[in-house]
Amino acid sequence: MKAVHFGAGNIGRGFIGAILQQSGYDVTFIDVNAELIDRLNEDHSYEVVLADEKKESFTVTGVNGINSKEHPDQAAAAVAEADLVTASVGPHVLPFIAPVIAKGLSAREDEVNVIACENMIGGSDQLKSEVEKHLSSDEAARIFTIAGFPNSAVDRIVPIQQHDNLLTIEVERYFEWVIETANLKGRQPDLKGAIFVEDLVPFIERKLLTVNTGHASIAYNGLLKGYHTVKEAMDDQEILDVLEGVLSETSTFLTGKFELDQEAHQMYVRKIIERYKNPYISDGLDRVGRAPLRKLSAGDRLTYPAVALDQQNIEPIYLEKTIAAALKFDVREDPEAVQLQEWIAQDGPAAALEKASGIQTVSKMSERIIHYYKETD
Repeated sequence: MKAVHFGAGNIGRGFIGAILQQSGYDVTFIDVNAELIDRLNEDHSYEVVLADEKKESFTVTGVNGINSKEHPDQAAAAVAEADLVTASVGPHVLPFIAPVIAKGLSAREDEVNVIACENMIGGSDQLKSEVEKHLSSDEAARIFTIAGFPNSAVDRIVPIQQHDNLLTIEVERYFEWVIETANLKGRQPDLKGAIFVEDLVPFIERKLLTVNTGHASIAYNGLLKGYHTVKEAMDDQEILDVLEGVLSETSTFLTGKFELDQEAHQMYVRKIIERYKNPYISDGLDRVGRAPLRKLSAGDRLTYPAVALDQQNIEPIYLEKTIAAALKFDVREDPEAVQLQEWIAQDGPAAALEKASGIQTVSKMSERIIHYYKETD
């Protein structure tokens, strides 16, 4: 069996690519990073190290790569021949891989599934809409009868690392890959460790509003206190207290919306907090906090649960404090951080907050968030 995976980065190699290979697929990575692709084609294998005290490792074999910038036709041909297509490129890159996928699908007659493995709600839906932009209406009608775009939720932390071998990747032992069956075409893929569910929404929101919201809380509040890594921040009881407060608030929202078993959900939350405490998967707070405009947006990890709780007359104190901390994110290498700080300088923090999140300046929530923002000046 053949699988094509867009994105030869950390998640691509250390998570999705590894599972594909362990499930019996020969994996072709498609990327624009010439150095990575060249090395994949030289070695046809790489080592995955599990980030804990045991440091166990395994080798992923039977892999190769295609540089889609230099060889777009070759990349499209690989899509045309694949038994499964996956992607972990980042939400903003989905439009750039869509033309190659569209061309590859246009050459197919048999069924195939295309799965976006991104930290976002409806990633495969978004990829499908981008692919459709490169198809005529007739082509789209034909292709979408044979090409499924099932949404998925993925969870695996990749720590800061440096290896002599460019391809070696270190990842945490824990992972979760949940795939929705609703939009699958043909036979369900046999993927080692993946979970297939009829309704993905509870899983993806549970993950987004626990793992990603928690990570954001650590990053933005940790940076306010001058820390540089997740480990440094998690060693501070005040940061831990805010994190637990944030996850208590998102738990209230999640268990209410989806009628989750409260005891089971609390076990999940405790597991996530223990993962953050793992010194072997510590990450840089600048990297965890990057793209603040996306993280502050209305449907994402901070604003979404905070506004929902506020509408239920529950004041989300810790989420609001984290949103205020996010407004302070000032990393010159991050274009979104630069934009956010320009908005604040031009129009003030309340107007910038409304532009980023939709939280109106006249609202009580905005007043509270700006109060917390000014407290940290």
